[in-house]
Amino acid sequence: MRKFLMSTAAVAALFAAPMPMAHAEDSVEVLHWWTSGGEAAALDVLKKNLEGQGVTWKDMPVAGGGGEAAMTALRARVTAGDPPTAVQALGFDITDWANQGVVGDLGEVADKEGWDKVIPAALQGFAKHDGKWIAAPVNVHSTNWVWISKKALDAAGGKAPETWDELVAVLDKMQANGITPLGHGGQAWQDATIFDSVVLSLGTDFYKSSMIDLDPAALGGDKMVEAFDRMAKLKSYVDKDFSGRDWNLASAMVIEGKAGMQMMGDWAKGEFLKAGQKPGTDFVCIRFPGTQGAVTFNSDMFMMFKVGDDKKKAQMQMAADIEDPAFQSSFNVVKGSVPARTDVPDTAFDDCGKKGIKDLAEASTGGKLFGSMAHGYAAPAAVKNALYDVVTRHFNGEIDSKAAAKALVEAVAAAKG
Repeated sequence: MRKFLMSTAAVAALFAAPMPMAHAEDSVEVLHWWTSGGEAAALDVLKKNLEGQGVTWKDMPVAGGGGEAAMTALRARVTAGDPPTAVQALGFDITDWANQGVVGDLGEVADKEGWDKVIPAALQGFAKHDGKWIAAPVNVHSTNWVWISKKALDAAGGKAPETWDELVAVLDKMQANGITPLGHGGQAWQDATIFDSVVLSLGTDFYKSSMIDLDPAALGGDKMVEAFDRMAKLKSYVDKDFSGRDWNLASAMVIEGKAGMQMMGDWAKGEFLKAGQKPGTDFVCIRFPGTQGAVTFNSDMFMMFKVGDDKKKAQMQMAADIEDPAFQSSFNVVKGSVPARTDVPDTAFDDCGKKGIKDLAEASTGGKLFGSMAHGYAAPAAVKNALYDVVTRHFNGEIDSKAAAKALVEAVAAAKG
């Protein structure tokens, strides 16, 4: 999830070019976009696990945009008939590739290790296609978090906000105290991540009807106008240099005391931990006010492609390692997310991690676990991108709230064809 600076042509040329290969039977070529400090540290856990078993890791990092750049690079490789062993992918992107008939079959490992029993149904809806396992879920991220500087919160009264009005009061106080209240990066997916939480805070039924069911009445109604009004209010707390800023640099603003809080998925916690900060002492983690009890999620998965027989052994080893409970714990402790398996104990997790695991279970049991629109788990890419466009145009002040709600209805209708 980083700003992408290379041209599409450059990416295509880079990944279409032949690369020197390790011994095929004991190597995996992995395309991903985990390039920030916290993300790279988490990925290193998997890399070292595999290397300890004699599997060479060939790294293919493609920074940018929550995976859009990686999918561009992937298209070039698949078109050339040379797909990587595994690719980090999200939601409907996985479904799209599966429909093209180019993904592998992980049934050999999944059946042996009983994935059906321990991976939540909401994740299986994307990790399986036509009844076959095609991807190994690494984690469950939830997106409706707020990360707050403990020092800034104490200076603003010390009480974490639980309602919209309390949130505004804390942001106002932070502004009065002379810091940027809201650390944010002006990229479409980041704007959409906040929008996810704002919509969810206006009711779980509203989130489902608008973001998942794409009901025109919900997309264009008065409540959606209110959601956009709230987005405009939040924009007033962002610094003037926000445009184009990478998400982890917005996290750094909070870590360094230059900003009061950040509204971002729990991958942000990895940045705080990497900087040596501790939950409850240096930063506070809360659900976006009004959303406690509900969770919007995305799940990073490694989608596996059809490879030659000489590469399958390493591919299956990677899939098995990803779902190993010990790895699920150690990886997610570093990454900031929670395990994709429901049978992994929370023992090794910090307070925010324990809260994340508890919240996920509560939301899943209560029917309030929803795929995140911003991260490709609520609607297909065409619809997601249409929503992105409207949300960002509004956030940048190009259209007002009423016009934005109207534009949502039109954009979704056009995207659905």
